[in-house]
Amino acid sequence: MDEYLKDIQDIKSLMENQTRFLSLSGLSGIMAGLYALTGAYVAYNMAITAPSTAYIDLQQGLLSPIVIKLLVVAAILLVLSIVTAYILMSKKAKRSEQSLWNKASVNAMKAFLVPLVTGGLFGMMLLFKGYLMLIGPTTLIFYGLALYSASRYTYRDVATLGLIEVGLGLAAMFYPGLGIYFWALGFGALHIFYGTIMHFKYDKAAPTIIQTDNIIL
Repeated sequence: MDEYLKDIQDIKSLMENQTRFLSLSGLSGIMAGLYALTGAYVAYNMAITAPSTAYIDLQQGLLSPIVIKLLVVAAILLVLSIVTAYILMSKKAKRSEQSLWNKASVNAMKAFLVPLVTGGLFGMMLLFKGYLMLIGPTTLIFYGLALYSASRYTYRDVATLGLIEVGLGLAAMFYPGLGIYFWALGFGALHIFYGTIMHFKYDKAAPTIIQTDNIIL
């Protein structure tokens, strides 16, 4: 009787997992964190050695060399993170014999992109209005909201990470001059920390196969 109850519980768990995106890779989080820390270091050194100040240049409506370089660094980080995440998630989906693109992944993507794109557009407005010091806190807040929104369709640990990111963004609002340090902590250190947890908690877990008399799940 206990074996049948366990099978029913396992089947129920698998049915619930069909509505969640489980190909999210912890390694992609670790790599994104490493990219962010590297980018923050490069941006900081570029800013302190530049002949002009990006903040003042933006206030005056100037796309000076330092501003352009910072935008290029940000774009490179974004592309690297997206490509790395796609490759690692594809490999994880293949190992689990699952499709990377399914209803759960599409729902997670929609829930993630709405707050993220909104935050990105808002950040660009702040950039071109010269409010450079608010970009770090703003990106952390909207990114955290995006994670929390997407967590409904993937691992619940993502919701916790999202709330911490929002908290960091709000805290960074009180220390605008330290935005790059909060940014490095949120996008760098936290990604590495949570990515490591998720890697050992989920990435190494073998897919569960339950066999009944006529059904294999």
